[in-house]
Amino acid sequence: MKLLCIGSGYVGLVSGTCFADLGNEVVCLDIDEKKIESLSRGIIPIYEPGLKELVDRNIKLGRLRFTSDSEKAIREADIIFICVGTPPKPNGEADMSFTYAAAENIGRFMGSYKIIANKSTVPVGTAEKVRKIISEELRKGKKNIEFDVVSNPEFLREGAAVKDFQNPDRIIIGVSSDKARDILARLYKPISRADKPIVFTTEKNAELIKYASNAMLATRISFMNELSQLCEEMGADIKAIARGMALDTRIGPRFLQAGCGYGGSCFPKDVKALGQMLEQHGLTSNLMRTVDYINERQKRSLVPKLKKFLPKLDGKIIAIWGLSFKPRTDDIRESPALTVIDQLLKEDAQVRAYDPEATENAKQLFKKGVFFANNSYEALEGADALIILTEWDEFREPDFARMKKLMKQHIILDGRNIYEPADIEKLGFNYKGVGR
Repeated sequence: MKLLCIGSGYVGLVSGTCFADLGNEVVCLDIDEKKIESLSRGIIPIYEPGLKELVDRNIKLGRLRFTSDSEKAIREADIIFICVGTPPKPNGEADMSFTYAAAENIGRFMGSYKIIANKSTVPVGTAEKVRKIISEELRKGKKNIEFDVVSNPEFLREGAAVKDFQNPDRIIIGVSSDKARDILARLYKPISRADKPIVFTTEKNAELIKYASNAMLATRISFMNELSQLCEEMGADIKAIARGMALDTRIGPRFLQAGCGYGGSCFPKDVKALGQMLEQHGLTSNLMRTVDYINERQKRSLVPKLKKFLPKLDGKIIAIWGLSFKPRTDDIRESPALTVIDQLLKEDAQVRAYDPEATENAKQLFKKGVFFANNSYEALEGADALIILTEWDEFREPDFARMKKLMKQHIILDGRNIYEPADIEKLGFNYKGVGR
């Protein structure tokens, strides 16, 4: 099939590349001509394991192309995926301007039957709105063309997006047309499984499933982070609590890890947007607002712990391990590291930071006050304390003897609980985790 992904960011690039790898002819469209030029040469603007190899292979085979020519790309496509950003407005509501602009262009340029699929995370009712915008543009152009709008949200975890696309838990498609349903069933047949089904539902259900899924996972994280504070006050261990809870099959082990808060492009904005939707319909959003509040509080909980070891941070050297919001990505959006570094700089501390992939992105935000190290040990030179904010594998088994020699004071704040307190304390470090 001939597919078009409008938007060559994270969702569009990963989805388009993986569709191409299934044998489809895919075009990724973006208004940023420099990005298109770079992508056409195989230069990937994001770090995502396995993606570069797939892009190179499918460009070489002629199945994946990049363009900024909206008219030609829209006219030639059978299925158009809208993969543009929906960033939060100041009140938490999703900004739909990019989605609606894409819909206008589709209506303006389409010349034959199309399926238009919303892959972006969008508020309930967006499919209906997109349908109206396209119909209005067709009316303006005096064109009588059949089309279908569906909701096909993505569930791609950063750091595992290629794997998630190729081996999905489920494929959600909100559709009201038998014709569109049959075409999309054929498109997804190579990756659907009997136990990992395609779930056909209404457009509104599909739109809400995406928000509800992310909000549920964020809620589990905030629940454990709230509980971690009680553990610290009572002398309990949040990791032991989590293990005991996880054995209950009604609960399970996923997303029960307490830490320094969640980040990324999805959970923060989707929790806020779902709360905003509830309020727009005259309902209360107490749970969503509290989930968000706990997360923001958790991001700010480490520096006060540090000050129990170092009451005055002025002039102190603080090493940071981890800048991305999670391992296996270079994405720093809403990362707890950004909050922690801001706090440290306001206390006039000197920050030495290291991340395997996210350093260049962080440099764009912190033009001064932060030294960006080339490796984890360089970040520790002369450090009064180390704060671990991302659970990259290379941080799990470091050379602790070397660390002690490099550091001025031997203080470790473990924002991801990757170490066992007793083990680290035996090595001569002052250690503090989360909820332990």
